[in-house]
Amino acid sequence: MALVVQKYGGTSMGSVERIRNVAKRVAKTYDAGNDMVVVVSAMAGETNKLVALANEVCEFPDNREYDVLVAAGEQVSIALLAMCLKAMGYKAKSYLGFQVPIVTDTSYSKARIESIDDKKMRADLKEGTILIVAGFQGVDESGSVTTLGRGGSDTSAVALAAALKADVCEIFTDVDGVYTTDPNICKDAKKIERISYEEMLELASLGAKVLQIRSVEFASKYNVDVHVRSSFNENLGTMVTKEDKEMEAVLVSGIAYAKDEVKIAVMQVPDKPGIAAQILSPLSDANISVDMIVQNVSEAGSTDFTFTVPQADFKKALSITKETAEAIHAKEVLSDENVTKVSIVGLGMRSHAGVATTMFQALAKEGINIQMISTSEIKISVVVDAKYTELAVRVLHDAFGLAGK
Repeated sequence: MALVVQKYGGTSMGSVERIRNVAKRVAKTYDAGNDMVVVVSAMAGETNKLVALANEVCEFPDNREYDVLVAAGEQVSIALLAMCLKAMGYKAKSYLGFQVPIVTDTSYSKARIESIDDKKMRADLKEGTILIVAGFQGVDESGSVTTLGRGGSDTSAVALAAALKADVCEIFTDVDGVYTTDPNICKDAKKIERISYEEMLELASLGAKVLQIRSVEFASKYNVDVHVRSSFNENLGTMVTKEDKEMEAVLVSGIAYAKDEVKIAVMQVPDKPGIAAQILSPLSDANISVDMIVQNVSEAGSTDFTFTVPQADFKKALSITKETAEAIHAKEVLSDENVTKVSIVGLGMRSHAGVATTMFQALAKEGINIQMISTSEIKISVVVDAKYTELAVRVLHDAFGLAGK
């Protein structure tokens, strides 16, 4: 007997018929002799509706109340799935985040899990109960509802798998696994059978929508094998696991892109020590993540300071940056929402030279101008004009021979 944690996303739970299909899949795994914990997202589109309501009420919704609102979608999903399983004759029980409880910090809408009390869950599992847990949500020490950010159900599932020492965590979604790039852009994109935590972490952080980045962090920290697969067929998907020599032999594993980033530039900033901290600290205090950063060479005692932030934080980030720019006597703040970050990722980049040259030459050949560059040991990211997104992805996919894998 194994302990299996399964997670089903919003598309898998998108209708009553699909919820019934999820129930059948869960029942099949349970009937094979496994203990079952199932984590589900809100039905497709429900969270977006709740977010739209919040934004209609006010421009900057209160963070605590925002979490109370958007957590409602998962409550509907867990109840419907539990009802369905019970109607099929199975013993099932739904849990909200605070009922587990999944304890988080107080970073509303981006909360981080601090601990999970698994006593009640283990007791129910011993009784043969299938547990249905609301993804995406938790509770802070004051008892307030918190949420883990978009895609947070992945993190809920992996964290529960780690806490319960599950044999496997299966993430069911609307795709067959992790691909070399977006199959909607490259028809010859190939499914990756095995990928390392480190590569998946980079791909997730760079725009690949298959797994939330914090779920991969959890998996890596606690050595949880994560099987990404489709909820619409029985095909094997992609196993996210510890790296091995075979993975290290691959130069570039995948191409990722992110359209949900915005470029902000603070022009003619006084070029003196501590100025970067003055610009970025208020953003950090507001829990806004800054990604790529470029500072130009100083001219006449001033410089331009450019960085990217998530689209979701753009309004707040722009407002904060304008206040800071005024305080430090910068000339002006410019922004550009029409940009895309395109990245290449691969363990093999550690030991191979010329990867950046191949990337830049491939883009230059198509007349694609690079606005910003960021690198790490196993990835290179560039910011380009949004209109070149699909072309850049296809060109790089071909340049590194990913179609043939």
